[in-house]
This record gives sequence, C-alpha cells and structure tokens, in this order.
Amino acid sequence: METPHNRLSDSEEETREFLLNLPLFDSCNVDELSILARHMSYINLQRGEFLFVEGDKGDFMGFVVQGVLEVMKKSATGENIVIARLTKGSSIGEMALIDKSPRSATVVCRQPVTMVTLTSKGFDRLTEKSPLLGVKLIQKTARLLSLNMRRTSSKLADTLPPTY
Repeated sequence: METPHNRLSDSEEETREFLLNLPLFDSCNVDELSILARHMSYINLQRGEFLFVEGDKGDFMGFVVQGVLEVMKKSATGENIVIARLTKGSSIGEMALIDKSPRSATVVCRQPVTMVTLTSKGFDRLTEKSPLLGVKLIQKTARLLSLNMRRTSSKLADTLPPTY
C-alpha cells in the first residue's frame, strides 16, 4: 500500500516510466524501478552544450530520454572524431560507475537533450539501501559494457589490415 512516505514525486514517476521502456531494466519490477527512480534525476542540455569532456571526472551515468548526443574521441592528430550517435534509450557513462576513471571521450548535444542520470553518490546510496538491486544494476551494466566492447572489437577488426 502506498503511503505519503513512499509515494514518488512527479519527476520520479516520469523517471520510472522512462526506465520501464529501457531494455536494460526489462527484468526489474515496478518496485525496483521506483527505488531506482528515487536515486536518479533529470537534466536538460541545449544544442552545442557538452555533457562532459574527455578527461573530466566520471561521476554519473545517464540515459537519453530525447534528443541526440555525439560521442567524440581525439585522434592522434588532435582532431575530434565522432565515434557514436546516441538517441532515445541510449546510455552513456556506465564505465564511470564501475571504474571511477576520468571520461574517455567527449559528449556534445546535437539537438536539445533530456536525460535521466544516476550519480556515483546516488548509486552508492542505492546499493546501500537495496543491495540486491545494486547487484542487479551492476550485472546489467557489465552486460551492457560487454556488448559495447564486442561491437567496438568488431568495428576495429573491420578497419585493420589482415595478418598472414
């Protein structure tokens, strides 16, 4: 039974509804998504605004609710190369929650963007209050990172010359 103490705010309800539609959270029940939504927040960015820059401290991950982000990496010659375009449902910054390392790429908005984010601090609080949900989130994040690594390895293999 819902009480005023455990009722979600409008923003948290919106967050939960968005999470319901993400494949990453398809095995989570509504209660788990409600807990997760309480530890997340929305951000809005304008076209041309940077979400983060390569080398920045990595202290959050996020999911695109709407808009377009471009992920760029500096080449050996110093120019920014677009390595990915992220749209609704895409995630970014997962590595930051796992390895606490600086950002490995630059992300810029190509259209106004709304995102839902989970900070490192929010993730720590979530795992403290709901350890099983924290483990589930880590497993899902590891799976996502693994898929991204496989995709990157395939792309790399396509660009390398054959070895004989």
